[in-house]
Amino acid sequence: MPAPLLDREFLERLERLTIHWTKSFAGLVGGHNTSRFAGAGQEFLDHRHFHHGDDFRAINWRAYMRLEKLFLKMFQIEPRVPVRILIDTSSSMTTGAGTEKFDFARKLAGALSYVGLVRLEAIQLQTFAETLKESLSCGGGRHRFAPAAEFLSGLKPGGNTRFFSVAREFAQAYPQRGILILISDFLGEDECERPLRYLADCGHELLLLHVWAEEDRTPPWSGELEVEDIETGATLQLSFEEDARRLYTERFDAYARGLRELAIHKGGRYLGFSSRTSVEEAVFGPLSQIQAVY
Repeated sequence: MPAPLLDREFLERLERLTIHWTKSFAGLVGGHNTSRFAGAGQEFLDHRHFHHGDDFRAINWRAYMRLEKLFLKMFQIEPRVPVRILIDTSSSMTTGAGTEKFDFARKLAGALSYVGLVRLEAIQLQTFAETLKESLSCGGGRHRFAPAAEFLSGLKPGGNTRFFSVAREFAQAYPQRGILILISDFLGEDECERPLRYLADCGHELLLLHVWAEEDRTPPWSGELEVEDIETGATLQLSFEEDARRLYTERFDAYARGLRELAIHKGGRYLGFSSRTSVEEAVFGPLSQIQAVY
């Protein structure tokens, strides 16, 4: 039996988190994740565990009398700010140790999906390579996470990355502005900066999660090499020594800084992760520190 995408203990820790955004989306509930507790015209949807700092008025005291555990009642308010998680499933996501990079990206998407579902966000999981690929819409509480986990676990990497075509297709498919969480290695035949600016100019708030394998940043090889692009099949003859490796790493870091500056300039956020980072460390470390989740 395959291991679950995320274990139960980790999911319980995620329940205290909220996906945080900074923009104000006209006509939409959100902005700073306002309370979804009881009020006129609201529809009950789910419960979640009580955590320190939660509103005591939302506790289900009848459930407490039966189970001696504190649960909060969650209510739905419409409309909501859509949270869209765009996941790179191109062939370059398989570089490194096996599927380590791709697995990390899927788990990160799963963790953020669960956080959003517990908080009753409208979640859209959308994969891409040369075009937009499979997608899944979900919302309405933690009980909707099982289809999301199954969807992510079943994804297979393949194909080339075409950031220009993906950005145009995304803007047409999702005209309503919202949070765009893009999980990718940002490696492709065409450059990604202009497409990202285009998506930000369409009104989406960008959270760029840059995932790389160790060999993406610091290639371990040396000597005369013939390297092949995993997506296009193009080959290149290289003489790869210590100076070249150091220069390559410097260029990689400069590229990452450029993505970060672009995101900040457009009112978004950027984080970079080695695929050897645990998803727990990513969520409760860097993501919480920049208040992407809190």
